[in-house]
Amino acid sequence: MVRTRSPRRRQLPVLAATAALVAGVGVAPGALAQAATAAPPPAKSPLAIGNGGAVASVDADASAAGLEVLRKGGNAVDAAVATAAALGVTEPYSGGIGGGGYFVYYNAKSHKVLTIDGRERAPLTAGRDLFLDHGKPLAFDDAVTSGLSVGVPGTPATWDTALRSWGSRPLADVLKPAERLARKGFTVDETFRKQTADNAKRFKDFPATARLFLPGGKPPAVGSTLKNPDLARTYQLLGRKGIGAVYGGEIGRDLVRTVRKPPVDPRSGRNARPGGLTERDLRAYTVQRPAPTHTTYRGRDVYGMAPSSSGGTAIAEALNILQKRGNLGKVDQVTYLQRYLEASRIAFADRNRWIGDPAQEKVPTTALTSQRFAASRACLVDDHQALTSPLAPGDPYHPAPCARQGRPAPTPYEGQQTTHMTVADKWGNVVAYTFTIEQTGGSGITVPGRGFLLNNELTDFSFVPVTPGVHDPNLPGPGKRPRSSISPTIVLRHGKFDFAIGSPGGATIITTVLQTFLNHVDRGMPLVDAIAAPRASQRNAAATELEPALWNSRLRGQLQDRGQVFKQNPEIGAATGVQRLPDGRWLAAAEKVRRGGGSAMVVSPARR
Repeated sequence: MVRTRSPRRRQLPVLAATAALVAGVGVAPGALAQAATAAPPPAKSPLAIGNGGAVASVDADASAAGLEVLRKGGNAVDAAVATAAALGVTEPYSGGIGGGGYFVYYNAKSHKVLTIDGRERAPLTAGRDLFLDHGKPLAFDDAVTSGLSVGVPGTPATWDTALRSWGSRPLADVLKPAERLARKGFTVDETFRKQTADNAKRFKDFPATARLFLPGGKPPAVGSTLKNPDLARTYQLLGRKGIGAVYGGEIGRDLVRTVRKPPVDPRSGRNARPGGLTERDLRAYTVQRPAPTHTTYRGRDVYGMAPSSSGGTAIAEALNILQKRGNLGKVDQVTYLQRYLEASRIAFADRNRWIGDPAQEKVPTTALTSQRFAASRACLVDDHQALTSPLAPGDPYHPAPCARQGRPAPTPYEGQQTTHMTVADKWGNVVAYTFTIEQTGGSGITVPGRGFLLNNELTDFSFVPVTPGVHDPNLPGPGKRPRSSISPTIVLRHGKFDFAIGSPGGATIITTVLQTFLNHVDRGMPLVDAIAAPRASQRNAAATELEPALWNSRLRGQLQDRGQVFKQNPEIGAATGVQRLPDGRWLAAAEKVRRGGGSAMVVSPARR
């Protein structure tokens, strides 16, 4: 199992400029042409400023797909779906139509923020014992690579709902750039090769996955061209027949067949447990349209994703706590980091105890994001002495100053292979969208003939209660959504759009978005620098994770003197954002280094 993702440099399009080069190369169906080479990709930029709209993602092919739609008159929603579909081609180990996600939309005309919860759901037959074998929890790795881990995908329904609600183009039109990219291919880089190599042992056990990602039985060579004609045909079918092809048609039937009887190479010896997903589960799937979470912070309105994600509640609670402690812009760097880490620690203690699927659990969203509850928790923050984790949660129903209720609920592991994009259009509409298949490569199972990997999102459920004897709202259940940390965030100032941010990274998504927000708002960093700044992630764990730049700085020793305990993490998150500048231009921002650097683009770049 791959728990972290190494930095990558995503290569740019093998589109019209390289069509002639690729055309003469023989490619086995669904496989990679090792001998093919794409044109040298243009350098990616983490920053773009201009007019007409903006796109920021981890991948230049995907950003270019979104920009193409904007240039043809599409709006932010159209471009977001186009970008996401392209990421399904070039980032297939992180997202795709076999997974789910959360879509946050700002409507410039109404100045309102609206959301779509497209989280995967468990089968209607799932019970609390979903991941138990004779009363004992399954080994995590065994659960991941199985049909048992696959939830009903929500991504196709999210795209359809967003386009029908706020888009201006049909699904068939916005899928065309990704369909073309899948057919013509993209250039394999070192990180794609490494991710494939890290998963080769399980990929080779599934013939459809091996044919696509292990040509000749080996990871693809750097510089070769990956084509996915099966996915191109799948996108074409979706465009022609709509998402009914997934939720009540031929794609859905193939998906269910694959989950219920994972197509394992009989020579492999792998026992991939079957899942219980049925066509009835697909037909029953609907996205949710919850109100966003909301809090105010230093004159800004901060909107996030409500449960089943814990991102919006945790960020709102942390911001409320920090606001009670004073202006972070007026304290030294050590005190700033100390307060940020403690607020995050507290928010995670409460998130772990109280957040689950609100359709099946009593989730105190309003209370968790209230100023009253924040006041009861802010008194735990000490500028000179860190708390000890795991910290016990507070009681949002009956807040009492500095009170801690019962035993702590530790933060379980969440897969970090997710992808995020941020998009704006010339009318001022904005989308922050994060979607995922969970692990690197999800379940490892490709639907034969369809070209996409299935998620393993159900392993985001707790297999057993994280605290014995204490109710765990994140246990499996029939049709239930597992808790997520996805945190697409939109910020308004004086009632109008200011900026939007989001990130992949499992549970580190929350801390990445929170720290980026604070870097920009409180520490005064330009958005691209706020994204690039070194990160620390405290998730109610015994040790805070530090990126190397902080690990090797004097700040680590100064924070240790205040009771903090640390361990290294080579890379945390991979954020993107867009911002409306005072003069009306758009600023798109992405990572400078993480995951090989991101891709920020605008329709009409400003002259320097």
